[in-house]
Amino acid sequence: QVRLVESGGGLVEPGGSLRLSCVGSGFPFNQNVMYWYRQVPGKERERVAQISNSGGRYKDYANSVQGRFAISRDNAKNTVYLQMNNLKPEDTAVYSCKTTRFGVEYWGQGTQVTVSS
Repeated sequence: QVRLVESGGGLVEPGGSLRLSCVGSGFPFNQNVMYWYRQVPGKERERVAQISNSGGRYKDYANSVQGRFAISRDNAKNTVYLQMNNLKPEDTAVYSCKTTRFGVEYWGQGTQVTVSS
């Protein structure tokens, strides 16, 4: 079965960096587009970044993170990463990765990122 497991969240001061990881299993990882989303309680889930399948040549970012966040993938490790730099308090959220398979969405459990001094 499809499984996604995120890690790497934590507490960081404004201006700091974190790298999130999402390990996938149960599907052909290199064939799937991968996404990072984030959600704050009481707000809609926001798509943060996405990366195309195979070599990951195509990447897209939300305007709010453009130039600060970078998505990448290592198909040999079945892992997608989200490098987050120059973090701001408004980046505080639960970050989750997502993929789709035959029209069904699969989500990880999420990892909390808190940006605070």
